[in-house]
Amino acid sequence: MTIDDLGEYGVVQMDDDEVARFLASQHVGVLSLPTEGAPSMRPLSFWFDGERGLYFLYVGGETGRKALLSDAADTARFLVYRAEAMFNWRSVLLTGSINRVEDTDDRALDELLAVPQRPDLFKEVIDAEETVLYRFDITESTGIKHLGLPAGFETAD
Repeated sequence: MTIDDLGEYGVVQMDDDEVARFLASQHVGVLSLPTEGAPSMRPLSFWFDGERGLYFLYVGGETGRKALLSDAADTARFLVYRAEAMFNWRSVLLTGSINRVEDTDDRALDELLAVPQRPDLFKEVIDAEETVLYRFDITESTGIKHLGLPAGFETAD
């Protein structure tokens, strides 16, 4: 079933501006990295630069599993979604490359540290553990949304 097929049920595709506004308003998603078996999927706090990049701060340094998988990946995916109710949700699937930021991007780091949904544990671990900054460069994005009741669910006035 395609997005067009789902249109009759109220699902619509988001345009580029809607996708960018959505990413700017969110701070948590799921990173999917290739492995030899099933993909490795990790929930992560992120900061969107307003253009074509997301930033992640990995705890555990260069030898952590996430860092090793990211360094080996040619392509990665990142899913950001929000579901307020059964018929009110948004979902954005991003495809791109992920690379370690060698020269610290102070703005990205400051923004990541200010992410409101970041777990408190993260604040404590940053001081005690080595961290590495990564940038996800978006090459493709697909956003869909459903806002409101589908046909047949409307109430009579």
